[in-house]
Order: sequence, then structure tokens, then C-alpha cells
Amino acid sequence: MSTVTPPLPYRVVTTCAETADTRSVELVPAGREVPPFAPGQFAMIYAFGVGEVPVSVSALRGPHGGLVHTVRAVGAVSTALCRLRAGDVVGLSGPFGTGWDLNAARGWDVLVVAGGIGLAPLRPVVHSVLQRPGAFGRLAILVGARTPDDLIYRAETGTWRGAARVEVTVDQPGPGWHGSVGVVTGLLDRLDLQPRRTCALVCGPEAMIRHTARALTGRGLAPDRIQVSLERNMRCATGHCGHCQLGPLLLCRDGPVIGYDSAEPLLAVREL
Repeated sequence: MSTVTPPLPYRVVTTCAETADTRSVELVPAGREVPPFAPGQFAMIYAFGVGEVPVSVSALRGPHGGLVHTVRAVGAVSTALCRLRAGDVVGLSGPFGTGWDLNAARGWDVLVVAGGIGLAPLRPVVHSVLQRPGAFGRLAILVGARTPDDLIYRAETGTWRGAARVEVTVDQPGPGWHGSVGVVTGLLDRLDLQPRRTCALVCGPEAMIRHTARALTGRGLAPDRIQVSLERNMRCATGHCGHCQLGPLLLCRDGPVIGYDSAEPLLAVREL
């Protein structure tokens, strides 16, 4: 957890529409800088006069060297963040939470499984693995979304295909869609999965995480070789409000990234 708790001013340098309700925003410090982020960690971003929300970092270094956050407009604060333009200023504090344990994946094949905007917290993992090809085995990226219009980073995903196995599926195909249709777990059958040398990283809606993790363990992956990001209901980032509690865990403090060996017994309890 960051030792810098007051939000520091950060200036918007670029914004990019990912979907109709989702934007990526690149932020650079307007003065003092927060400590470095690790893939999987999140920031608290404050929209002046509106409020603050937790947002995972979606790139550690954007085109202008800043932090990139991908935000979906689902409430007052996230809508305000999606309306930001170059030159606007926000407050940013962090980094908070646990990140993806890439050290545990060194020398192993890496399987990234993302549902919807869950690709955003996993994007820095892809960047890190691609930047260090000798440190890891094969990289496979499975992406699922409700419709083709809900897919984020579509242009960038295409550039990953030269160095990674990339498979994309949607629940509801639209006009002109010629790709796969169905849930993301259906893409696992296309992989030459070597469970004894694979580390899987999974992020998306909670139901998708449960089904994906169960499908992976059913194919022989040990639960402690599966990392999941559970970002549900995070609000305060410091473990005080209790909104993100999952059994004994406060996910903003103990997560959001945890091993599936820890998450499995908790996710199996209805309404926990």
C-alpha cells in the first residue's frame, strides 16, 4: 500500500474512447509523483467536486510516459472521469492493493483470461511479458465480451498476435462479426495447455472468474497456479468501509489479486 495517502494533482494528457461508455485516460503528475505501480494495483482517482473511485492501472507507461486508467461510466464519478479532456486535472493517490505475481510465473507459460473490462488490469501483464520474452514461456490471451462493441483495446489486441496466441469470443455477435461466439471458457479447448508448467491470470465478472478457474482446475492446473483479481465493491482503498469484504478478506487491502487456492472456498459460499 502506498505511503502517499492524500491525492496528488495529475493532469490529463490524452483520452481515448474504447467503447461507447468506456474511455482510457493518460495522467501525468502536475507536481509531486506517486510511487511506482505494479501490474494489478489500483489508484484512487478523485474528480474534483464529484468524488473518488478506485481504478486499476491499465498501462504503467502510456504514450506520454504517464499512467493509463480505463474507466467505464457506471456512476457519477466514473462518468465524470470519462468526460475528462486533455488539460483537466484530477487527484490521484496510490498505489493500493496487491498486484499480479509475475515472479511466480517466470519460466512458465502464461495464460491470461479476461472478461469484458477485466482486460484492463491484465493489460500491464501482457506488456510486461511481451517486453521480457526470455523470462517466460508461451503467452496465450483469451478475451470474452458481451458483444463486439464491448471489446476494448481492439487495435492493440491485434498487434499482440505476432508474439502471443490471442483468441477472442463474444456472447452476442453483431453484424460483420466473423469471430468466435460463446463463453470465454470455450476458448480453452483451442489451446495446447500444459497444466504442469502454466500460470493463469484471470479477471472479469465474478461468475466468469468462478467458471474459468473451475475449468482450469478441471484441466489439471493447481489452484495455487491460478491468480484472480476480485475488484468487487472496492470503495475506500484502506480496508475501513468494509464494502469489499469477502469472508475474512478486505479486497482493497488483501487483494484485489489473490491466489485461487485462497479464493475458491470463499467464492463457493453463496452471497458471501
